[in-house]
Amino acid sequence: MQGYNVLMIFSPDMEQLLLCKRRKDPYKGLSNLVGGKIEPGEAGIEAAYRELAEETGITREHLILHHVMDFTYYLQHCYVEVYAGRLKREVEAAGDENELYWSDLTQDFFDMTLFAGEGNIGHMIEQVKMNRSLFLKD
Repeated sequence: MQGYNVLMIFSPDMEQLLLCKRRKDPYKGLSNLVGGKIEPGEAGIEAAYRELAEETGITREHLILHHVMDFTYYLQHCYVEVYAGRLKREVEAAGDENELYWSDLTQDFFDMTLFAGEGNIGHMIEQVKMNRSLFLKD
């Protein structure tokens, strides 16, 4: 079963979320969270920090990632580990794979015409909002 991760990276004030505009399928043209594959034998948290650095230039020096939840897709033979973290300070995110941008949290992240993941992004964000105090401690 192939593993993947998605990363919710929040601004220091927890008012904005780092997103990318997909340049290729699946979800070409839609906004998505950053993330990628977990390599065989790689710990999920290590894969999360690796993908974050590769796609955005943000490293473990800039934030602490928390393992929030997992999704297992038995029909597609894969699982997704979900991580979230709040930046300790403003950081310039830069990457070549997809266009990166900061979105405020007033968006309707359940809108499948704008966001990838069949509504999962909205669900994940709501889980973080319900546990916001955990992230403010970092």
